[in-house]
Amino acid sequence: MTPVPEQAQVVVVGGGIVGCSVAYHLARRGVSDLVLLERAELTSGTTWHAAGLVGQLRSSQNLTRLAKYTAELLPDLERETGQATGFQQRGSVSVATSGERMHELLRNVSAARLFGLEAHRLGPREIEQLVPIAELEDVVGGVFLPGDGSTNPVDTTRAFALGAKARGATVVEHAAATSVVVESGRVRGVRYHLDGVDREISCSTVVNAAGMWARELMHPLGVDVPLHAAEHFYVVTEPVPGLPPGMPVLRDPDGCSYFKEDAGKLLVGWFEPVAKPWAVQKVRGVPAIPDGFAFGTLPPDLDHIAPLMEQAVRRVPVLGDAGIQLFFNGPESFTPDDRYLLGPTPEVDGLFLACGFNSIGIQSAGGAGSVLADWIVDGYPPMDLWDVDVRRMMPFQGTSHYLRDRTTESLGLLYAMHWPSRQYETARDVRRTPFHAQLASEGAFFGEVAGWERANWYAGPGREPRYDYSYGREGWFPHARSEHLAVRNAVGLIDLSSFGKFVVKGPGACRALNRICANEVDVAVGRIVYTQWLNDRGTVEADVTVTRESENSFLVVTAAATQRRDFAWLERQLGEEAGCTAFDVTSAYAVLGVFGPGSRAVLSRASIDDFSTAAFPFGGSRTVEIGYARVRASRVSYTGELGWELYIPTEYAVHVLDQVRDADGTAALVGYNALNSLRVEKAFRSWGHDIGTDDTPLEAGLGFAVAWDKPGGFIGRDQLSAASARGVRRHLLQFQLASDAPLLHHNEPILRDGVAVGRITSGAYGHSLDRSMGLGYVTLEPGEDPRHGGLVDAFEVEVAAERFPAVATLDPAYDPGGTRMRA
Repeated sequence: MTPVPEQAQVVVVGGGIVGCSVAYHLARRGVSDLVLLERAELTSGTTWHAAGLVGQLRSSQNLTRLAKYTAELLPDLERETGQATGFQQRGSVSVATSGERMHELLRNVSAARLFGLEAHRLGPREIEQLVPIAELEDVVGGVFLPGDGSTNPVDTTRAFALGAKARGATVVEHAAATSVVVESGRVRGVRYHLDGVDREISCSTVVNAAGMWARELMHPLGVDVPLHAAEHFYVVTEPVPGLPPGMPVLRDPDGCSYFKEDAGKLLVGWFEPVAKPWAVQKVRGVPAIPDGFAFGTLPPDLDHIAPLMEQAVRRVPVLGDAGIQLFFNGPESFTPDDRYLLGPTPEVDGLFLACGFNSIGIQSAGGAGSVLADWIVDGYPPMDLWDVDVRRMMPFQGTSHYLRDRTTESLGLLYAMHWPSRQYETARDVRRTPFHAQLASEGAFFGEVAGWERANWYAGPGREPRYDYSYGREGWFPHARSEHLAVRNAVGLIDLSSFGKFVVKGPGACRALNRICANEVDVAVGRIVYTQWLNDRGTVEADVTVTRESENSFLVVTAAATQRRDFAWLERQLGEEAGCTAFDVTSAYAVLGVFGPGSRAVLSRASIDDFSTAAFPFGGSRTVEIGYARVRASRVSYTGELGWELYIPTEYAVHVLDQVRDADGTAALVGYNALNSLRVEKAFRSWGHDIGTDDTPLEAGLGFAVAWDKPGGFIGRDQLSAASARGVRRHLLQFQLASDAPLLHHNEPILRDGVAVGRITSGAYGHSLDRSMGLGYVTLEPGEDPRHGGLVDAFEVEVAAERFPAVATLDPAYDPGGTRMRA
């Protein structure tokens, strides 16, 4: 028996492929004081029955880098450890049976090439040459990624474990972690059961890589792990005569199926549109997995999978004649948004998650293990990992009912069309703003962000709003155009209640926030400061406004999606700051945006207060009366027009909305689709899209929000100063395409003189300028002036493998001087 130390630096819980990869990469980073605990045997949870696919193209550049790293690592891992991994780089072919699916696949081709992957567009005849067993009568085309492959999950896991042990790590099987010891909000150890004895390891860091058990392990700590197991099906046939060995993996997303040649047999699996959550009975409020469940299978459900089997036979007719050697049903864990959970938990210091891999754990394991090891050792991730950061999830998303309901949908979304504006259909109506009922009666179509139901657009009273999804101009497009122009030309009302809102209060509040914020926040009471929070590398952790409400009280406002992440960052940076406390007051206030050249007149009629520029300048904030309520009015605008944000105690919200609408019955209700087009047209940045932890304020064009010389400095100042001294070559530019060009969304390659130099980070249609527009970073040559007289030319943007001329500007094309919102 392997002796288990009583103390370690890091304990990894879970001996699947991800846990073993984390241990391997930590050991490579020099953390040999490491113990991995596996409750049964390595791979015995879900790894052992995975299909072993190693695809590389993911939804973002950094997630693609992680999957690509896995594919590149596996041959080296085999050579290093002497343990065969079974990795074969056989490629993959995805087929399309509709023009919209083909458009999506071609967008993938453009993104893949931008991300450094080889990708080829295929016609039916070329598909037939690569996958001769496929029936292609209804196929319009496809895409071939030759770098994709497959591996043996069990052997690969063993190789990671061997590599970790060779560098000093201790791997212990049949050691079931029972709890994580936490004192004063930080990890102190792990209790586990081995050989009939309860034991404990003292440690300062724990990685929860326990897969579908991860949530139950964390529940006693109040740590949310939003994942749920679902039944996942595949079949393995008897040997198929004439099956080409090493045939590329065939993906038929319209048929929800994938096909893999495996030792002369076919493995066929599915991601069905309506999935079956597993282990839904509750124990202490979390799903119950049977005791001793290891290398376990679930009962077959032929009726559930029969319709997809029929589609699979139509795609690959030899399947109909092949005998079925194995009908497999096993559990895998899925998250609410089909992206895995990685990084530090906001609740407990020293506690990290690496779980919820949504059936892509094999292809993600190498990259996820590598970046998490860096995160633990260095204290920060090596790249922007917001897509999978555990802090993107809200606490309600860890509840049993929510996870059960959402899991029925999330599994199938892996192969569903990834429409730009697709909305979840399950587990909705969780967080409603006080305005919700009134907006619904006006024909609002609600989208969801962080559980908030937010009006994306309005169909009008008595008309049922619905989405007709497309990569082009959807049915909501003319409604959003009307709302956009109402803000530009008259006045629009936007429900902004989903903003994250924090109060920092106490004698030390100003000093603490000035250290956290790059801009100067020691300003007069009633002033608003736009600022970024930087990290120790000088890159952007958050994008916020800070309002000084009184001498010792500040209101911090951030985006809905980053509420939890930003508050966790704020609390950690405040630490034990004397006389300073932070409160999350998001639910205490509704926010109504009143924007447009007519906004001053509307508010002047609704209130006895003076909204003139002399009395209420841009960047000012103060309490005003509207009807019977006192509200905080802040003169800022994410639309680029004159306007105010009204912060209203929630119990008065509906009353204030009625008062404002009564003051001007023509004010238009405006949704988030129009808000996005307004801000893209004005080149306003969005954190998580246009700025993040890979970007500095200087690259993002936000140097005006940096107070270089303020007393005491700020977090990241020295690193940002060094970056400035080196010179800024990477710039966020605004791009304009012709009015008849395709819409830009994100990840479209930007080319200069035919060479890829960047990518679109966010896009929308600029209705005021009648242009398809986007923002994107471009790397310029040393010494090159990005302005070129205010204009940068010779650019193209590639959409679905087709290139379109683009004009780029460093300054916003709409109202570059910002005079309208300061009027």
